[in-house]
Amino acid sequence: MDNSKRPYYGWYIVLSASVIVLLTMGMRMGIGPFMEPVMVDLGLSRTNLSIIVAIGMIVYGIGMPLAGMLLKTFSTRFVMLAGLTVVCLSIVWTVNSTGSVSFLLSFGVFLSLGLAFLSNISLSPIVSKWFVRQRGKALFYLTTGGMAGIAVMTPLETWLIHLVGWQQTLLIFAGVFICIVLPSAIFIMHEDVPKEADGAGAAGNKGRQEAPPDITWKDAVKTRAYWQIVLGLFACGFGMNLLGSHGVPMLMDHHYEPMVASFGVGMIGIVAIFSSLFLAQLADRFPRKNILFLVYFVRGLGFLGLVLAATNWQLFFVAITGGLVWAGSIAMSTAILSDLYGVRLLGILNGWAFFIGHQIGAALGSFLGGWGYEVFGTHLFSFGIAGLLGIIASFASITLPQHLSFPKQLELDKQRALTK
Repeated sequence: MDNSKRPYYGWYIVLSASVIVLLTMGMRMGIGPFMEPVMVDLGLSRTNLSIIVAIGMIVYGIGMPLAGMLLKTFSTRFVMLAGLTVVCLSIVWTVNSTGSVSFLLSFGVFLSLGLAFLSNISLSPIVSKWFVRQRGKALFYLTTGGMAGIAVMTPLETWLIHLVGWQQTLLIFAGVFICIVLPSAIFIMHEDVPKEADGAGAAGNKGRQEAPPDITWKDAVKTRAYWQIVLGLFACGFGMNLLGSHGVPMLMDHHYEPMVASFGVGMIGIVAIFSSLFLAQLADRFPRKNILFLVYFVRGLGFLGLVLAATNWQLFFVAITGGLVWAGSIAMSTAILSDLYGVRLLGILNGWAFFIGHQIGAALGSFLGGWGYEVFGTHLFSFGIAGLLGIIASFASITLPQHLSFPKQLELDKQRALTK
């Protein structure tokens, strides 16, 4: 059999990782449908539950650099199996919770930690290892899984909660996690990458300068570019988790029917699935920072449009428009990090960027969504902040450099020049 006709094995890893991210993002970002039934069953106010969700977002962020450090010591398979174990045990604990403290520990803390181990942070390094020439494209496809999670899981969770209750819905998803993650970790995630992965070579790296191999994460965090990426991820986390936690309740407060509200939010993910497939074709052909600028700028306008929508057609128009650029911020940020600092440091740098930026933003977005409505009586407060942050992030992204020069690299270049 001609092995040259076989699909590149890295695409199997991308497919498997995308399905796992679908489940992870759907569970973490699709908290909206659970809000009302959990508040009723456990006697929590919206602010109290928002605090629990915000704490969960912080723990989710803490788990990401922890996963990055474990990846350096162990393997992707080990981190995935550890995450699966924590997710399943925490879901069993969550469905048996009777008060706010046990719900905080089970759902807010341990489930968030387990999901962090199964997030794109744990899976993007192995994808980046297997791809060089098409790295942006592969990471975009990985992001598509997250968009599919929002599109599929939000209405599915709403339907299942109405059918069997929120506790049984969580147990169903625990079973799905086992069926997907366990075989993927054991049979698909291989760390041994061919020497010329994805056609890597001079042609594959045309226009992109490789990061020096001797830099450390301390060198990386001293650069302004790293914090520009963190700022963008802060805006991303704030807006995405505000929408995931309070998008459906916000639309219901604006007198939309529950299923219309769920499909309005889900429509963003549905459109993002197809738009990300298109943007993936551009990710390695144009400067990544230009794509990142477009994503953040249009997304910022979308948050303002969503909270101001007054009719069904306006809601779905905004959802479709926003969905066109909803995907891409995570994929492009990850690709830029690997371009600037190398795949070797990607796990730890991406983990800390997500914790400091994305998840701190996620916690604030989740909290301010509930607190701002109860204090000011309007969702315009939190969704307006999300819109402004998106626009600020767009201008931070467009000023990112194409490559960096580190002191160690400059010294090495000087030594090479002297020896010639």
